[in-house]
Amino acid sequence: MKVKDTDKKINIITLGCSKNVYDSENIMGQLKHNGYEVMHDSEAPSDIVIINTCGFIHDAKQESVDTILAAIHDKQEGLIEKVFVTGCLSERYKNELPAEIPEVDHYFGTHDMHNLLKEFAVDYKHELIGERQLTTPSHYAYLKISEGCDRSCSFCAIPMIRGKHISRTIESLVLEATKLAAKGVKELILIAQDLTFYGLDIYGKRRLDDLLKALVKVEGIEWVRLHYAYPTGFPEEVIQTIAAEEKICNYLDIPLQHINNDILKSMRRGHDRNKTESLLVSLRNAVSDVAIRTTLIVGYPGETEEKFQELKQWVQQTRFDRLGVFAYSHEENTHAGKLIDDVDEDVKQQRVSEIMDIQSQISFDKNQAKIGKIYKCIFDRKEGSYYIGRTEYDSPEVDNEVRVDATQQHIELGKFAQIKILDAEAFDLFGELVK
Repeated sequence: MKVKDTDKKINIITLGCSKNVYDSENIMGQLKHNGYEVMHDSEAPSDIVIINTCGFIHDAKQESVDTILAAIHDKQEGLIEKVFVTGCLSERYKNELPAEIPEVDHYFGTHDMHNLLKEFAVDYKHELIGERQLTTPSHYAYLKISEGCDRSCSFCAIPMIRGKHISRTIESLVLEATKLAAKGVKELILIAQDLTFYGLDIYGKRRLDDLLKALVKVEGIEWVRLHYAYPTGFPEEVIQTIAAEEKICNYLDIPLQHINNDILKSMRRGHDRNKTESLLVSLRNAVSDVAIRTTLIVGYPGETEEKFQELKQWVQQTRFDRLGVFAYSHEENTHAGKLIDDVDEDVKQQRVSEIMDIQSQISFDKNQAKIGKIYKCIFDRKEGSYYIGRTEYDSPEVDNEVRVDATQQHIELGKFAQIKILDAEAFDLFGELVK
């Protein structure tokens, strides 16, 4: 057993998605509870660095490697004592990384938190569920409802990295939400690799709807936001619950990836254009003001110019509220990795730009329509001369921001306020506090 030395300062660097943020927060909570001083993405001096890596696509993997190498350089310069690496990259390349970057003191995979904590003479405490150290502003928090994924999308390495889908119980999630609310959290952002699969493994049926109905009863929680809802097999009852429950944001992050049937089939998505469009119609009919965020992949093997033009036209017609687009990354040990990566990299980047140009205009038009209207907003931070907030239709980091002139009005951070929109750009709204 290692000897506990709580004089050591620990800096955790988190790369990748919100699921990694959640994992880092749990590590921080365990260490802090055991007397360690823990920082997150800090520039302040530390004795030990833990890098929570991403291993999803090429750019994310490169960022992780560069961050590891920078930490190794600091270690060699005597600025830090130890470097530990955890997360998706070290899980995916657990056999290669120790040989290629042996200067790292220890590598841990995605399910190795217990072993990581033992390096600090700490035993994992289950009773600390919900006691994690938040790295987000104190009024919102991510709530990971399941781990892993049972889908077989051809381009995705997540099932290989994170394993099979494992749901948490409704009781444990309500307990964690209750503890978060007691700390001042007002907004829960539900995350998983696939929200809509929730419950099948432990209850024998999809129970996202039951979970939502339990979470909205937690006192102090005012917004519940849904991220990463897989379209195939989408539970129809969830649509009705979004429409009926005031606390559930009229917002849905539903990655659709493409619209051409040949591409969708090759991607092994389990849905075609007709099913996709039918789901979107159902959502918009049930929740007239729903904000739908999606992500797309361009440059997938076999995406001809004709198939890309079909995607462009569909984006123009469908008019998503929020949209992100990725250039296809050819990943080894995936089903698509066996295909020929036949779209030139420059063409991929050009297609990214074309889709985002379309979306920028759509976003601008939709934001212009908000001018003169009043929205309930929550304010995350102050930046320069502006308070930065969000409507229920916007998730932090990725969506619209509402800016209020801090030289003219005072707004309390972490609180809700009624804001009248005065002006708008493609991705920013400008407003004033309604007194």
